[in-house]
Amino acid sequence: MTTQTYDLVIVGSGISGSIVAYQLGKQGKKVLILEAGQEVPVDRSGYMSTFFKANAKTPESPYPPTTQDPKASTPDNPLGLPNPALENVPRYTVLQVNAWRKTDQCYFTYPPQAPGLTGDDPETVFAFASSYERIGGGTTWHWLGTSLRLFPHDFELKTMYGQGVDWPGGATFYQALVPYYEKATNEIGVAGDKTALDKIYTQFDVEPSGTYGPNYNYPMPPIVTSMVDGVFGQVTNITVDGNPLYITPTPQGRNSLPGDRRQCAGNTNCIPICPIQAKYDATVTLNNALQTGNVDIRYRTVANNIRVDDTTGEIIGIDYITYDDHLGPQTGTGTAVGTKYLLAAHAIETPRLLLMSNKNTNFPNGVANSSGQVGRNLMDHVMYLAWGLAKDPVYAYRGPLSTSGFESLRDGAFRSERSAYRIEIGNEGWQWAANDPYTTLADFVFGQNSSQLNGNSVNQQGQPLRFDPSLPANSQLFGEQLVDTLNAIYIRQIRLGYLIEQLPDPDNRVQISTTETDHLGLPRPLVTYRIRSDYERNAFVSAKAVSTEIFNAMGATEYTIAPPDPVLYGTPDQVTATNFQYQGNNFTFYGAGHIVGTYRMGDNKADSVLNSRQQSWDHSNLYMVGSGVFPTVATGNPTLTIAALAFQAADNILEDLGRSAA
Repeated sequence: MTTQTYDLVIVGSGISGSIVAYQLGKQGKKVLILEAGQEVPVDRSGYMSTFFKANAKTPESPYPPTTQDPKASTPDNPLGLPNPALENVPRYTVLQVNAWRKTDQCYFTYPPQAPGLTGDDPETVFAFASSYERIGGGTTWHWLGTSLRLFPHDFELKTMYGQGVDWPGGATFYQALVPYYEKATNEIGVAGDKTALDKIYTQFDVEPSGTYGPNYNYPMPPIVTSMVDGVFGQVTNITVDGNPLYITPTPQGRNSLPGDRRQCAGNTNCIPICPIQAKYDATVTLNNALQTGNVDIRYRTVANNIRVDDTTGEIIGIDYITYDDHLGPQTGTGTAVGTKYLLAAHAIETPRLLLMSNKNTNFPNGVANSSGQVGRNLMDHVMYLAWGLAKDPVYAYRGPLSTSGFESLRDGAFRSERSAYRIEIGNEGWQWAANDPYTTLADFVFGQNSSQLNGNSVNQQGQPLRFDPSLPANSQLFGEQLVDTLNAIYIRQIRLGYLIEQLPDPDNRVQISTTETDHLGLPRPLVTYRIRSDYERNAFVSAKAVSTEIFNAMGATEYTIAPPDPVLYGTPDQVTATNFQYQGNNFTFYGAGHIVGTYRMGDNKADSVLNSRQQSWDHSNLYMVGSGVFPTVATGNPTLTIAALAFQAADNILEDLGRSAA
């Protein structure tokens, strides 16, 4: 048992936990943060070194714990993925998506696939495709920096379009969030174009000024857009379901001017890491919190149980386990005690902790779970990717990974029939889409055709795809000819990414495994994840058609590769990971890194975990923050909204601490 009673005990030091800690620390409140992961480094040179040496440049590759161990590579484990049963703080990684059925390589466990499924069966269980970090500063270590507000209609999806659920209070919740959006914009340091975003709000019938509208006040002008953006900006006269298609600069959490952080220098590896910290990460806010003198943090401290007073229903402590080495034994246990408690451990680890805390007499199903909703309604922005070659050079692979997008399709009457989406314009060539520059290099060195640039294939419009018809199919090049061919390809690569909203589905959920544990003996997450609604699948069909229209308008050649038929039989290892069939098409979906739902807010304690104050219905001194509180995933990247909600929660907790003190 800790000797000090804090005003607030927080689990997790990502953006939400750090914001709340800083706000309370400034007001003289004593705060303790329990962080499962390792310490924030003095500088990021060690992370950069790990990133440079990593074979796979994934979102997690720079950060501890290691995502790859070459010494452990075997024919059955070619990537050398560590065994999560031997790790004290394992987490899910992009590399594990393809090892999703292997419990000695994948942190998540999955339920068995139902027998007799076909490729278009909506009951198919998929691998979850988005990852997160468990280190000081949380997942902002690998976010892109996109800092978009949601629209008022995003908060009333059920009322407006008859789909999903409303946020508590609907559009009035947005009105209350507006001043907190301003605080979040300033804390992150967003560079953006007010005029461009006002145009979008006007299109969606939201007054650009006043309490109902955005009141944008960006601290900095927008980041300079790329040549790729300029080419897409020439696309005009396209209308999608009644909405005109046009691009706008994307508000970003990176400095366009020098300030507390350095000015963006155009480094291309924004995911996973900005080498100069021009891009915001939560260590900025965390360090400010610690400097108040009122905030303590304990790293390598894993919360494993929430104690409840069975008489009052109040939280009376959070048990934890400590360790020194990620692969070593536990070094101690204890209990953190506070007046109030805040869970800020993201949308996978927070429900895992709540469900593990089933030792309380009157709460046998876990803490805060009288509704049975803890862990349910797991969502992501399921992504459709499309890629091609522009007719003229666009010089990708330079500058931030995305500086503009098509935001004009994020709302409209069509949302009664299909998901909305925003279209992100990629500035990293085919790195995400085809693992370039490596895939194309290997094709022309070894005579392969994985990129479709070195063979006889055609695209869905019937256009031939061989890049240089003067070369025979499956050419093997070397020397000057190889260099010239690759250079001519790389400078023309373009990519679109569609962030498709996913409806809340109570059967998409996080539970705890009854068979698999981590090295501390704690149960690992059991994840059930499907994309089974026609609502989302219709958006994939729309995205495919819109991509073709955009590429044709640009005079570009599309190289999007249709995936093979999903394999839905045989041993678990053979089951599809992220492929499905719909309306005669094969699709692959990708994760956006936007893990949402699992402990949502609501107006009714029967179908939600939290009230509109982000306070547990069951335990008045327990609060939760982060993307898990979202009732719907909406249409914009979630981080700015996560931050705004954290500021709002901080005010609510301060108000309640004042009440309790009185």
